[in-house]
Amino acid sequence: MRRLALLILTLCLALPAMAERKASFGELDVHYNAFNSGFLQPDIAAAAGLTRSKTLGVLNVAVLKAGKASPATVTGTVTDLLGKARPLEFKQVTESGAIYYLAQFPFEQREVLRFKLVVKVGEGSENSIDFNQEFFPDDK
Repeated sequence: MRRLALLILTLCLALPAMAERKASFGELDVHYNAFNSGFLQPDIAAAAGLTRSKTLGVLNVAVLKAGKASPATVTGTVTDLLGKARPLEFKQVTESGAIYYLAQFPFEQREVLRFKLVVKVGEGSENSIDFNQEFFPDDK
C-alpha cells in the first residue's frame, strides 16, 4: 500500500499534463486530480481496487486540514457535454498517515467532463469544487 500512496502522490505532482489543482477553504486544502486509469501500473491498480481501462478515469482527492491529512466526506458527480450526470462513488484509502479518496468514472471517447465535488470535514460546512477536464481514450 505504501507504493500505492507514493504512486498517487507522484501522479498528483509529476504528470506533465496535470497542473496542481487545489482549492482552499480557510485552513482546509483540497487537492484533486483526474487521470486515465491506464496510467496506473497493474499491481498498483489492483492494490487500490481500481480497474485499468482505456475508457475509465480515476479521480483522486486528498484533504488537508492545517497541513495534515484529514478524514472527510467526499461526494460528487461527473457530467458529459450532453448533460448526462453520473454520481461518483469514492472509497477511502489510508496509508502511512495519508488519506486519499478515489472514484472511477467512464468516458466513451475524447471528451470534456465536468466534475462537481462536495467536501465536508467533521461538522464543518460543505465546500464545493467544480472543474472541467478533457479525457482521451488510451490507444494501448
